[in-house]
Amino acid sequence: MRSKLLVLVVIPTLAALVLGGLRVTTSIASAGDYAQVNEVAVLASRLTALAHEVEVERDYTARFVALGRKAGRTEVTDQYEPVNKLVAEVKGSVDALATSDSPQAPEALRIKNRLNELDTARKNAMDSQLDVNSVIELYDRFITDLLSLNDTIDQGAVDKELSASVSGFAALARAKQYVSTQRALLVAALATREFGRVELDAFIAARAQKNSELATFRAQVPLELRQAYDDTVSGKANDRAEILAARALFLQSLGQPRNVSDPKLGLTRDGKDWFAAISETVDGMRKVETRVADSIVLRSRTLEGAEQQSAIIVAVGILILLILVLLVTVFMARSLSGPLRRLRREALFIAGRRLPDTVRQLREADSVENVDVQPIGVASQDEIGEVARAFDEIHREAVRLAGEEARLRSNVNAMFVNLSRRSQTLVERQITLIDGLEQGEQDEQRLGNLFKLDHLATRMRRNSENLLVLAGQEPPRRWSKPVKLVDVARASLSEVENYERVVLQVPDGVAVAGQAVNDVIHLLAELIENALSFSPRETRVTVSGSRIDGGGVMLSISDSGIGMTPDELTIANDRLMDAPTVDVSVSRRMGLFVVARLAHRHGIRVQLRPHGTGGLTAMVLMPEALLGSQSPAYATPGGNSMGTLDSFDEGFGARTPMPPMQQQPPMPPV
Repeated sequence: MRSKLLVLVVIPTLAALVLGGLRVTTSIASAGDYAQVNEVAVLASRLTALAHEVEVERDYTARFVALGRKAGRTEVTDQYEPVNKLVAEVKGSVDALATSDSPQAPEALRIKNRLNELDTARKNAMDSQLDVNSVIELYDRFITDLLSLNDTIDQGAVDKELSASVSGFAALARAKQYVSTQRALLVAALATREFGRVELDAFIAARAQKNSELATFRAQVPLELRQAYDDTVSGKANDRAEILAARALFLQSLGQPRNVSDPKLGLTRDGKDWFAAISETVDGMRKVETRVADSIVLRSRTLEGAEQQSAIIVAVGILILLILVLLVTVFMARSLSGPLRRLRREALFIAGRRLPDTVRQLREADSVENVDVQPIGVASQDEIGEVARAFDEIHREAVRLAGEEARLRSNVNAMFVNLSRRSQTLVERQITLIDGLEQGEQDEQRLGNLFKLDHLATRMRRNSENLLVLAGQEPPRRWSKPVKLVDVARASLSEVENYERVVLQVPDGVAVAGQAVNDVIHLLAELIENALSFSPRETRVTVSGSRIDGGGVMLSISDSGIGMTPDELTIANDRLMDAPTVDVSVSRRMGLFVVARLAHRHGIRVQLRPHGTGGLTAMVLMPEALLGSQSPAYATPGGNSMGTLDSFDEGFGARTPMPPMQQQPPMPPV
């Protein structure tokens, strides 16, 4: 029962644990992904700051190159310091990301290579013969690689808001790059007072790409970030930068390249007004870019914390569920298995000991009284309690039936005793009458018939005494002095038919105690009669005996009859071992029951064995305590002493002449 309950509880519990474990694993994995997103977002934010400073360096370098590398070197070299500082800050993180198994590792490796090439790029821009357009392209490749990590920040994440913010952040960074590119191109054009065809196309393309990226930014970021952009990237400086760019394009469209500058509006050769105006726009975009980056970092941390919290909550929930399941399982198992174990234990005890003991006590008791049945101690109102109470009812009914059987047996025994007493009275009167007729009869033929009647009366008395034995009554006649075993054996022959077929080989010099004489005679008579009844008439039955080591006498009653099967022998010997209870089998084997009762009364052991030449041998072992010393005089049941065999026979009412004792060689042991 306990294992079945465990199976019922363990299977859904394991299913819940597996599902919960998968949920915890998923949450932990998601938390790890968001932690990776957070690290990449922080690095991307720092790289955009580096890109911002590199854009400034690029624009200064473009103006320096446009002025023929003769003016503005100081501004360029001064910009190296903040750029180098930011490079030193991000280099360790870039190296770690490049060597990891993160999906952003390729971009990080490319950024690492660009950082290592920065000094070479600067040297080529400052000291070589590269034109303005080549220098701008050289820096643009560097800046583009720095910003390449922005598009891969949310790899491994599934949050839509985070993905939208990442897309808006990358678009804003590119839009700022294009604005910075416009700054560099127009500064260079003002220095040379003309727009080259390539520079003009790049300027126009940068303006268009900026507008496209800003549209993407506005479509992705939430309303508060769009509002922040509108509030930050605005004002007179921004408007002035737009006016200056529009004026330069207008002058270029007139086909007068030398007139691209307009000192009245601030389009001077040094480009300071334009640089200052457009830089304010770039700085404003940088502020919004920082804010978007911070929102990404915050969102990734929030999601990471949420996933960690979810994993903890689910894990705690699983633990609580497991504890509850264990508690409920233990409680339910105890509430079920405890009463079941008690019911099983007490039911087995009742069936194996209490009920058989009660039945045995009722059988052995002289008077039958009502026996109280102690109920099984399961008082629950569930099915187990109902089974316990049903078993109590069965127990009570079994005890009641045993009591009824004991009463019936007591009544039957009383009837046996009553019938036996009546029969014995009549038989005794018959024997007395026959004795009177024998004393006055002179005709030998009639005297022989009277002897036969006397023998029949003796056998009838034995059958009547069988009823007393079955009823558990003591024999009505006892001897007060020991009697020779040979006389006891001869007396037993007086109670059987066809006694002339019996050969006695009983040792002389052994006597039987007086209180057991009648029962031993009765026991031997039953065994001898059984041997005579189940053996052919032409065969003989041998009664032999001998002393045995350790004390006692062994008598063997052997016949050459039909014998018994092994199963029948086993059953018969089992009955002979103990005093059996009278049942329906008494009617078929009354002699076996009588022998068992008589043997059990005096501690005699009787066993049936197959005879070597066919038939059976009844082995009768009389203990030493049952043997008495021989006495020349024997006491009658009434106390009168009788010293002759005739007087011994008279005590049993058997006046039939006994056969002479035949001396034959002893038979081999069976």
